[in-house]
Order: sequence, then C-alpha cells, then structure tokens
Amino acid sequence: MYLKSLSITNFKNIEEARLDFSRGVNGLLGNNGMGKSNLLDAIYFLSFCRSFTGLTDQGVMRRGADFFSLHGKYERHGTDEEVSAGMNRGKRKVIKRKGKEYERLSQHIGVFPAVLVAPRDIELITGPGEERRRLMDMVISQSDAAYLDALIRYGRSLEQRNKLLRAHVVDHHLYEAIEMSLSMAAKRIHETRMAWLPKFSGLLSQYYSAIAGEGETAAVTLRSHQAEEPDLTKLLDGARRHDEAVGYTSVGPHRDDLTITVDGLEARRSASQGQCKSVTLGMRLAQYDFLREATGLKPLFLLDDIFDKLDSTRVQRIVEIVKSDKFGQIFITDTNRDHLDNILRESGGERAMWHVEKGVFTPFSTEG
Repeated sequence: MYLKSLSITNFKNIEEARLDFSRGVNGLLGNNGMGKSNLLDAIYFLSFCRSFTGLTDQGVMRRGADFFSLHGKYERHGTDEEVSAGMNRGKRKVIKRKGKEYERLSQHIGVFPAVLVAPRDIELITGPGEERRRLMDMVISQSDAAYLDALIRYGRSLEQRNKLLRAHVVDHHLYEAIEMSLSMAAKRIHETRMAWLPKFSGLLSQYYSAIAGEGETAAVTLRSHQAEEPDLTKLLDGARRHDEAVGYTSVGPHRDDLTITVDGLEARRSASQGQCKSVTLGMRLAQYDFLREATGLKPLFLLDDIFDKLDSTRVQRIVEIVKSDKFGQIFITDTNRDHLDNILRESGGERAMWHVEKGVFTPFSTEG
C-alpha cells in the first residue's frame, strides 16, 4: 500500500496544498513550526479519522476558515482507492472511502494502516498508563475489528456504571445488568491483549537490540486485574463499596498498564535518555512489523523529527533498518538536511523531498 497523492485545504496552518508522493522515502525539510508535522497529521487523519495531537476536529481547522478537507489517493492491494475527510464549522466530520460515507467510523480503522513516530512518544515511558493502553489498543484495533468492537462496547458500559456510581445508585440489579455486559467485553479485550503481548514483546526486543546494539535488551509485560481473576464480574462486585465511595470504576481493562523494561529494570525509573528514545523507536518498529504481518499491508510509516537526542551510531542503525524490504512508503521530517540526504541516499529507491515554510511545500531535487 502507498499514498500516491494528497490534497489539503484549511488544515492547521496549511491553506492549500497538493503533493504527489514517491513510493519510497518522502522527506520534509524546514524549521520548527512551518507545517512539516501538520502534513504528517493530515496523513494520520485519513487513517484514524482524528488528529494525532489530540486536537478536536474543530481544532484542526485553519484559523478563520469555515471548513477543512483532505483527499488522499492510494494504491492498496494493487487497486486505486480514494479517501476523503472533511468538516464544515459547526457540523460533524465526514469520512468517505470510494466516495461513500461510512456508517460507523470504526469501520475505517485498519483499512489504511499507519504508524507514527513522534517526539511525544517519550510519554510511552514517562507518561500515565493511558498512553501505553492507547498504543496497545491502536495496534490491535488496526488488525482486529472484533477487538475494536469490544473496546467500544466496554467503554459504553463503563460510562453507564460510572454514572450510577456518581448518582449514588444502590440498586444491585441495575449494576448486575451493566456489569454482565462489561464482563463479556472485558473477557475479549483481556484475552486478545494477552495473545498479542508475546509477539509484540519479542519484536520490541529484536528492534531495540538492533538500535541500541547487542548486549542490551528490552521487554514489555502487562499488568492487569484480570491476570489472577479473569471473571470481571467478581472483581467488580468486590470493588463495589470502594467504587461507590470514589465515584468511578477502579478495576477492569481500562486500568491495565504495560511495564517496559531495559535490561530487566523498569525503563521509567532507570533508563537513560538515549535508551528511552531507543525503546520508543523499538516499540513503533514492533508496531509496524506486527501490523504488516497481521494486515498483509505495509503500513505508511510517519517519522516526525526522530533524530533528536540520538547519537550518530543509533541514527545509522535506524537508517539500516528502515531501508529493508520490510518497509514500504516512508514520510520523514527534519530540520537538518544532512539527515534527510543521508536517508534518501541510503534508501536506494524512489525518493522525493520538499522544503516547508509557513504551510507551503516546495519540491526540490534529491540528486547528488
């Protein structure tokens, strides 16, 4: 799969742009704040129906504009396809594939898989468990529609239970009905996460060693209330009094967390800055590899300013990894042309580069 072209109107600081992409490496060069990351976000939006920055749909609309629109032309399994996303101010967003609007946006997740590597990935180590759960759910959901459906059902039932708790409802039968639905969805979520974990951890270990060098290891494990008691209804029943006091549900998959270790020690407590960056890159490479195998497609690989805080040896190792046949189309941003020239030169395949300034994309030669 690859993105052939992208048309953008009124998305963040990009008033109007149309770019034709290379099948190989596409480099975006420019100073910070010029719009490089915004282009990656537009590509991400077409895969995930939302911004990777956490901005609302209204928030990605260019200041002063009344609408935004994105239109991507892809080649997928040898067939041309088109995806569009757009929104008028005050209206709901619309996502279309082949000109037809989706009934549910969840139907689109995983159809055009993508993996983003960004500076904020450090939060996978230093941030709250929500960041790591989001990674886990994003990876699995792109390859397992039933898992995504279970997540949606679980989220709805969880909100219903929390409303009862906040309203100080004490009717046991109301809780029982909701908790039955919660438990059914939680069972599917937990089993899927446990089946995914060994594969993902193995890939992380492989890629971390490739980046950091032999002799260092990384792994990831799951902390879950259901590890010792798979039946969530029992856990919920046991936590009811506590939950009534605090006003929220304290047990379940929404409280799961991943523990990331380097050389057997928890990364958030002991890893150096370079090790943390290598771990997060390893996790994204593992995500890519898992999706490639699970979907039968090479995801779009979006690399946003990845060379910051990495020494030259690790940079070279990353270049060696991404130029292998496992990887398809790559989009990479940087403020340093030497980095981009090196990657484009080493990639050996099709390539293209743009200079980015104030939301304007100017192509220039990659020869020499």
